[in-house]
Formats: sequence, C-alpha cells, structure tokens
Amino acid sequence: MAVVTEWVPPFARRRVLRPRLWGYGTLVSAVGFALFMFLGPLADAGLDVLPATGWCLWMAGMAVQYLGRRPGRTATRTAS
Repeated sequence: MAVVTEWVPPFARRRVLRPRLWGYGTLVSAVGFALFMFLGPLADAGLDVLPATGWCLWMAGMAVQYLGRRPGRTATRTAS
C-alpha cells in the first residue's frame, strides 16, 4: 500500500516522511525475513546460503525503512 498509494499504517504515520521508500524497505525486509525464517532450516540440507541471504536482505530492508523516516534532500539550483 505504501509503494502504490503512499498510505502508511496509523502506528507509523508520524514517523514516516517518505512513504514510497518506506514501503520498498518493508517489502525487501519481509522477503528477507521469510527467507531467513522459513527456508533457513533447510541449511542442513546443503542450502547454507539461504539464511545468510535472508538475513542480509532483512537488514537492507530495515536500512531502507530507516531512510524512509529521514527527511529528503532539498533541491538545489544549478548554475546556468
């Protein structure tokens, strides 16, 4: 919802300044967490890379969510 319509859940409305960026971070974080939790136990079956990949995606998504809570840069005028 945050990516398409820029709608943010009520519990996060005051803190999120860039809803689209926060929404992308939420999607990446959810995919990473799912890889870590649901496919991570398969690491014993020879899939050692899944938990590490999931954890890295989860952390990257959290970082993008953090950036969505920070104010954006102001536009600067270029010399013409």
